[in-house]
Amino acid sequence: MLTPLDDLPIHQVAETMATVGTSDRNFYDRYYFNLHGCDGEFFLAGGIGQYPNLGVTDGFVAVNHGTTQTVVRASRPLGVDRLDTTVGPLRVEVIEGLKRIRFVCQETEGFALDVTWEGAIPAFEEPRMILAAPHGRILMNTMRFLQTGSWTGSLMLDGSTIDVTPDRFWGNRDRSWGVRPVGEPEPSGIAAMGTSGFFWNYFVVRFPSSTVVYMCQEDGLGKRTLEEGVRLYPDGRVEQLGRPEHKLFFASGTRMVTSAEVTFRDGLVLSGETLRPLHLARGTGYGFDADWRHGMFQGAELVVQRHDFDSTAAEMVPIPGAIVDHVARFTTNRDDEVGFGLLEVMTMGPHPQYFTAWDDLG
Repeated sequence: MLTPLDDLPIHQVAETMATVGTSDRNFYDRYYFNLHGCDGEFFLAGGIGQYPNLGVTDGFVAVNHGTTQTVVRASRPLGVDRLDTTVGPLRVEVIEGLKRIRFVCQETEGFALDVTWEGAIPAFEEPRMILAAPHGRILMNTMRFLQTGSWTGSLMLDGSTIDVTPDRFWGNRDRSWGVRPVGEPEPSGIAAMGTSGFFWNYFVVRFPSSTVVYMCQEDGLGKRTLEEGVRLYPDGRVEQLGRPEHKLFFASGTRMVTSAEVTFRDGLVLSGETLRPLHLARGTGYGFDADWRHGMFQGAELVVQRHDFDSTAAEMVPIPGAIVDHVARFTTNRDDEVGFGLLEVMTMGPHPQYFTAWDDLG
């Protein structure tokens, strides 16, 4: 099947661009963005994904403000033109690759967003993320790059408009693609995900002079399968910080993180204080809502929905340790600079450092 992409010199294998490099139903290709004002007033995240082997594309914008999490989401059949990133009111425009991106949500039931991203550092290729089931099937095999930067534009929510200016409206973005569980749940076979749990930290912090990135993936026994610790500079320099060791602090009776401390082998200590959460596990498609998952066909040519959730309600956390993105304030032991950025945490199941069982709470 021919597509508009086939007219560009970008082929990697002897197939048309409609055919991705694997027949795995879980192949995906996704944008993710977040936006904040370097404070706890609100925290916004959004994304658009394509799922070629499911024939679906979808997207969302979620903003946690006051005691409410507002989500606008949309889904449609993918079709043959993967250059078309429009999904109902949502779209991404690549103005200058790896540098400037426009993210739009046309007015939908009182919500609208039109912002342009400009990178503060060169895009950075992350280590590959791989997760295998106990019987050997590769459940996750993804590539991703990240970038910190600034936003310019406007945000409207229920009659209130915020002028988004690059001096204080920062964030980070990533692009990821590969294999990752999407769509309706598959038969699990012999406990495909196992029972050992899943521990994930992902901190992306912009300081005035540099960006610090920390990530860590471990299982319920504390076995580490991925780690990263780097400082990234606007001129492209990459400083390796060495093996990171994490210490998370939780609100009493929950797995909601209030602060974190990461010590790197080179002696740098990164300290973060959460300012506001955004629950990716509720309404956005990240696998916890039965009616809306990334890549799930919604049964129509176009479905557009707005939902408002009480962000203080217990049901915002579908299972203990489900994924939460926080905007956070960061400092280090090296200087007086203050940074802001993403503190993303998933702590499902037991972990020898923190929890003894799936239902254990802090």
